[in-house]
Amino acid sequence: MPVPLVLDTGVLVEYIMEGSAHADRLERILTSRGRLYTVPGVVAEVLYVSSRLYAAAGRPDPNGDASDYVAWLLSRVRVVSDRDIGLRAGELKKALGIALTDCFVIAAAERLGGRALFLRREREMQRAGDMMRDLPVYFLDELGDEVDV
Repeated sequence: MPVPLVLDTGVLVEYIMEGSAHADRLERILTSRGRLYTVPGVVAEVLYVSSRLYAAAGRPDPNGDASDYVAWLLSRVRVVSDRDIGLRAGELKKALGIALTDCFVIAAAERLGGRALFLRREREMQRAGDMMRDLPVYFLDELGDEVDV
């Protein structure tokens, strides 16, 4: 059985990016894989960012398209949040100094016994260095083709 994946904003936005180098893998993850999760902050970010992307692409109803995309995502991805995830996210924020939403994604992955999936290692994550290595995270752009998340 596949390990639970907690998806970050970058991964979910990358899915709608035309010409993405990760398109095939993301298609497999989002359409055929079970046990997919995210956190409320990611849902909000995806709605906002996808609306802006659709607007930049000249779509006639970018807000509607973004809402439709989020509705589709929510039919495939469970949103998780509880007090323990919130407390752990706060501890991670203090220790790592990375974005709070990223801390929630990692805390949810820990709670579910899974992995957090980020698109890439952001600059602030690079600064966290060794501490990031001990956390249950994958970075899509660092995974080889032989690794199927």
